[in-house]
Amino acid sequence: MTERVVAEAVTVCRVAQSDWEVQRAVRLAMLLDVPAAYGSTFERELAMSEKDWRERLAIGAAWLAMDGSLPVGAAKLMPARGDGSGGEVDTHNLVGMWVAAHARGRGVADALVDAVVAEARALGLRRVTLDVEAGNARAIGFYERYGFVRTGRTSTVPHQGTPEFEMELVLAR
Repeated sequence: MTERVVAEAVTVCRVAQSDWEVQRAVRLAMLLDVPAAYGSTFERELAMSEKDWRERLAIGAAWLAMDGSLPVGAAKLMPARGDGSGGEVDTHNLVGMWVAAHARGRGVADALVDAVVAEARALGLRRVTLDVEAGNARAIGFYERYGFVRTGRTSTVPHQGTPEFEMELVLAR
């Protein structure tokens, strides 16, 4: 993992394919903590193989926030799945954003999104989008404070049926 120190002794680390076991443990913790937020189920991801996890980490870029040796947050930047119109080429999605309950309010979310946005800028992207559950006021407030705005696109979280909406951060070129 490539490291960068952030607020309150938390380090943001870029995740490599060799870190698949840690990423798996964090993802399973995310699904237990907030099952409606991630478009999957604990059971589905528990059944995934090492090959599946390594392949997942090969797509996009992932980060973990570490408090010593304890993972306290995660985020991933993924190429956008578009409608085929070509407009998604300069857009990636922020997915799998999570901060452990005991680490919230310590700047972990800011540090993770900073890493995602820095990568997006390095890739020359025009925007970063994300989907957020409509009832998650804390997350919505954080993203709005960071500069994300609603795009008007709505959907439902797979496997949960809860409403969500898209937000975007337009990056200065």
